[in-house]
Amino acid sequence: MAIIDTEAALHEAHRDNHTHRDVNGGWLRPAVFGAMDGLVSNLALMTGVAGGSVGQQTIVLTGLAGLAAGAFSMAAGEYTSVASQRELVEAELDVERRELRKHPQDEEDELAALYVARGVEPELAREVARQLSRDPEQALEIHAREELGIDPGDLPSPLVAAVSSFGSFALGALLPLLPYLLGATALWPAVLLALAGLFGCGAVVAKVTARTWWYSGLRQLALGGAAAGVTYALGSLFGTAVG
Repeated sequence: MAIIDTEAALHEAHRDNHTHRDVNGGWLRPAVFGAMDGLVSNLALMTGVAGGSVGQQTIVLTGLAGLAAGAFSMAAGEYTSVASQRELVEAELDVERRELRKHPQDEEDELAALYVARGVEPELAREVARQLSRDPEQALEIHAREELGIDPGDLPSPLVAAVSSFGSFALGALLPLLPYLLGATALWPAVLLALAGLFGCGAVVAKVTARTWWYSGLRQLALGGAAAGVTYALGSLFGTAVG
């Protein structure tokens, strides 16, 4: 009985610890990319304009324009990109569906050959393929996973990608604007807040990746700081030349 209880406990522990995060939901990539892009692009835009020795009002208007334009552009781009990808996948699924309807035996043999190539004994592979091919929708799902590497029931949503991208970009782009909106008259508070935001975003991203929080945070901090420094230098150079 003790052995049985131990095995049951191990099984329970395995089940509790063997869960995976959603990696195909279609929201994480645009949300992360949107937040980083909003922070870096608006910080760089504002520092570039500030380098040209313009007034505070011009910097704020530039930041607001960058926020609005960037958020709508990101959302439109993500929606179009994900929708196009989804339409391509659905077109390929239609091709596979027609093949399953017109040439069911050939598709069954193809599935068996895939399992044989993975080390399954030929007789067992044929039997597995035969049983899986009884249900057309299940057969389509299996073929899509094996041949196309996709799950027909878990395709990314264009709307989710667009909304995630829009919201995260707007939040990221708002960060360097906040000090000015709260009454700051110098650039350095906006830069410090934006750089802190970049480090924080990088650290948060590390929670869903294999990277350490400090490495991911420093990487984003370095990239964003470099972009801001370059654009400020360019703004100073061209601002002096124009002036």
